[in-house]
Amino acid sequence: MGDFRDDLYERYVSDFKSDLLLDDRALREYCRWCDAKLLPLVNDLPRDAVILEIGCGPGYFLEYLAGKGFGAARGVDISVEQVALARERGVAAEVRDVYEELRSCRDQLDLIVALDVVEHFSKDENLRLFAAMRDALRPGGLLLLQTPNGEALMPGPNIHGDLTHLTIFTANSLGQILRRTGFREAAFFETGPVSKNLAGCVRLLVWRVARFIAGVVRFAECGSRQRIWTQNVICRAVRAGERSHADAR
Repeated sequence: MGDFRDDLYERYVSDFKSDLLLDDRALREYCRWCDAKLLPLVNDLPRDAVILEIGCGPGYFLEYLAGKGFGAARGVDISVEQVALARERGVAAEVRDVYEELRSCRDQLDLIVALDVVEHFSKDENLRLFAAMRDALRPGGLLLLQTPNGEALMPGPNIHGDLTHLTIFTANSLGQILRRTGFREAAFFETGPVSKNLAGCVRLLVWRVARFIAGVVRFAECGSRQRIWTQNVICRAVRAGERSHADAR
């Protein structure tokens, strides 16, 4: 990218993410969360689907996919440290520029995964990135992404907690860029707690109450409703069958 992010990404784990690496217990909880939130969105894909995760980080989701039988999933990341961690987990990952990787995969991919990625790009870069993801997917291929939610009930820590965050989306603005770059059938989902144990059940109950109260306040203020309140938003979209003329290059 040739800007301030290069220096930050060089030691992204050492200087920033080391305390967020998952131990075995946290990894089991993460997998249960993926079972509830992410797997239902891709579970209809054949297990030999060609999958690319961009910004794969330490490889947690790639390892999760492998455990669910997806045998053709691989990842790329710009962080040397994170790719090294991913390889230690036994997943296929390499250091590579995302644009170069997507150009090399034109019309080849069944699924692109971008978890906590697009917020690290400027708006201009995201127009190029979404168009490149569209072109790398086969017609009808899926895009699965997660990103901080600008309309979250408490958005601050997730939005401003990383100096490399440049663009914050809402469900509406994600829908806008997806339509502009040739995607359809965009669906949006909350992240939030899952009822995997007693603590999870309590958190889920409290979250539903808080969400209801926030909805009442929003309706009182502006007469409208909001569906996605969590700090992150999950999106699943489909590449349109015909190439869009809306190419952001």
